[in-house]
Amino acid sequence: MHSTISYLWKEPAAARPFPAAVCLHGHTNQSRESLFFLPQYAAKHPWLERGLNYQQSRSPIPVDFDKGYWTPPLPVRAALELEQRQIEDGLGLCSMVSLTDHDSIAAPMQLQVMPQVGPVPISLEWSVPFHGAVFHVGVHNLPAAAATSIVAQLNAFTAAPEEKILRDLFAMLHRYADVLVVLNHPLWDLGGIGPDAHNHALSELLQRFGIFLHALELNGVRNWQENQAVLKLCEGWNQLAVAGGDRHGCEPAACLNLTRARSFPEFVHEVRRERRSDILFMPQYAEPLGLRIFKTLMDVIRYYPEYAEGSRHWDERVFHPDANGVERPLSSMWRKSPRFIEAIFWGLRGFEHAAVQKALHAALATDPREQHLKLNLRKREGVLS
Repeated sequence: MHSTISYLWKEPAAARPFPAAVCLHGHTNQSRESLFFLPQYAAKHPWLERGLNYQQSRSPIPVDFDKGYWTPPLPVRAALELEQRQIEDGLGLCSMVSLTDHDSIAAPMQLQVMPQVGPVPISLEWSVPFHGAVFHVGVHNLPAAAATSIVAQLNAFTAAPEEKILRDLFAMLHRYADVLVVLNHPLWDLGGIGPDAHNHALSELLQRFGIFLHALELNGVRNWQENQAVLKLCEGWNQLAVAGGDRHGCEPAACLNLTRARSFPEFVHEVRRERRSDILFMPQYAEPLGLRIFKTLMDVIRYYPEYAEGSRHWDERVFHPDANGVERPLSSMWRKSPRFIEAIFWGLRGFEHAAVQKALHAALATDPREQHLKLNLRKREGVLS
């Protein structure tokens, strides 16, 4: 294996030897993002929990955070062009962008028929329940003729998981030579089962199905410590690491894959056959993670007057079943959003002031000495360490 990691703010010329860069793992407004985290977060803040309980008591419909969801703000083409601009204008390289919405290929299928859009891989982020945990698997570049059928099988497993079927599905994906299968943010406990139980499930997953996984992801919105732990995981399981942006807002991917490939299938060959990965962290990754998450939150609740009607306001992008169980945007279920919610959003918008942002940056910044240690990853032939 041949693997490198570079940091653009430390090595401005790192991308020059490469003709192209690949952006894996980005979300569009076709992605359904769960609301399950809201009561968990509110439980840590009594004032927020009281407000949330009050709003629930006033709702004529029982609130179900497991069935409700929100969608990222960027329309499909805008999400594609955001990532292309960072690579083409920012780095001067050819771009390849693989959009991966949760359990859906609606975005790349739309792009297939849009004018003046070049080849776009048909990809998704597949939700895999396993031993109580939930893993996200990036499945990139599905064959167009079989993509709809394959996704139906993947989603059927998600709805009714069975381990024997999982092996068959991984084996099926592996048989397609141009398909890339990546275990995204492997150490993130999405199921909320606790780190020990999650790590045990992860070990079982890698032991049983690791031969069908082509790489593990270094994630653009996970912290330094977690990504370093993923590198150690790669070393222990003889896996390659690739970059994944995991963008949900309007900030482009914080890490990319540099490549000598001229097409996405060639990039897949580079990872699967040559076992080569050249990862480039972009300057935004060095920014305080808390501040970056805050900016994404503001992207999610922002008003976009230029968007199509029905997707401009935040409550048009959040969905919940109505009294008949039909999924509808919140905007259609109330005259105007509750004052409690708008008061919170008004307060958050105050943090977007330039002076406040500067103060937040200073407060949240990592100690330079600590950051230097975290970034002290050596380039070497073989597994990243």
